Amino acid sequence: MSNNSSSAMDYAEHERTYEGFINFSKIGTIAVLTVVVILIMFAFGGTSAVVFGWILMIANLLSIAAGMAMGDKGWIPATAVFVLSGLLAFVTV
Repeated sequence: MSNNSSSAMDYAEHERTYEGFINFSKIGTIAVLTVVVILIMFAFGGTSAVVFGWILMIANLLSIAAGMAMGDKGWIPATAVFVLSGLLAFVTV
């Protein structure tokens, strides 16, 4: 039989965790798409594409770290690297 001794749910913590999960999902999706573009550069590009690919891979890791620290607007650095990688892939491949 229940004695109703459980504590109430902490809604503020629940909302903070949910927002963190959504932020991580956005940044992770953009980062994976960036890696796919970089892999295309490695596979079909020349020497310049490989060099730019490694630079963009490092930039992708840094944008992930910066995005996780930024919070709600954390998808912006990852998107910037994604757009840059798309443009460089278009030019070098």
